[in-house]
Amino acid sequence: MRFGQLKRRELISLLGGAAAAWPLTARAQIRQPTLGFLGADAAAWSLWTAAFVERLRALGWVDGRSIAIEYRWSEGSPERVNEVAAEFIRMKVDVIVASGSAVPAVKQMTAAIPIVFPVAADPVGTGVVASLARPGGNVTGLSVQQSDLAGKRLELLREVVPHLRRLAILAHVGLPDTVLEIAEVQAAARALSVDVSTIEIRGAQDIGSAFEALKPKADALYVVQEALVNANRTRIITLALGARLPTIFGSRDHVQAGALMSYGPNFLALFRRTAELVDKILRGAKPADLPVEQPTNFDFVINLTTAKVLGIDVPPTLLARADEVIE
Repeated sequence: MRFGQLKRRELISLLGGAAAAWPLTARAQIRQPTLGFLGADAAAWSLWTAAFVERLRALGWVDGRSIAIEYRWSEGSPERVNEVAAEFIRMKVDVIVASGSAVPAVKQMTAAIPIVFPVAADPVGTGVVASLARPGGNVTGLSVQQSDLAGKRLELLREVVPHLRRLAILAHVGLPDTVLEIAEVQAAARALSVDVSTIEIRGAQDIGSAFEALKPKADALYVVQEALVNANRTRIITLALGARLPTIFGSRDHVQAGALMSYGPNFLALFRRTAELVDKILRGAKPADLPVEQPTNFDFVINLTTAKVLGIDVPPTLLARADEVIE
């Protein structure tokens, strides 16, 4: 009798221990998702990346605990983009976050891994997605429609530089979205009777000679923003100041770094929203079913310190319209 009772006690204890241990074992066997994050430059993207990670954490995805984030930086090199894309595919990451200029190359290498872009100049015009409402395929994200904003930027630049007759465009050529934005700037310039010269760069080594070429030709500089420009923004802004060229960019952080003006969407908000799209995909949504979103609010930022260095008197009416004035 005692032997039978002992057996029953051992059996109950054994079953109870197994039941208690099972959840731990099951949790250990659950695969932690991996996110491949491809940016242009760690320093230039630091604030944007922090906003992305902060929002991801708020949604329950904590790096090193509930998700693994693999960061890679292209430094504006198309070759590096291809290397990173191939690496992410070998790693079998669950989602890739990449800027719009990098997406065509990444998309060409994988039709299976979901791709989310936090910033794309014109994803429809460049063929990244079929349409904003129905992106199709494995790609979605946020479009800043940079080409649509080109005319507005030129108008703002002309208010600050009323004698504007010759405009230089600094652009990393060879990228489809860059080509579209250049065309929009040229069209807006023609409407204002402003002559345009495009200074082409393909790598960081071209930046110095580009400024030597544009010095006698321009009253102001329009910078087409993408990965190469972001990775070399300090050098570009320094050279522009040295050449005494008023500049306009597409995002606030460049003005903080010393550029004269920017007009464009709030990039911190775009990266926070990107985290929300990643969250939806990790929870089962398909990129093809997530419409590409567009910003509705745009910030106009002026650096008055830079204006003083350049000897520019910014009209009070323009200052009153600025969302932010940096002094």
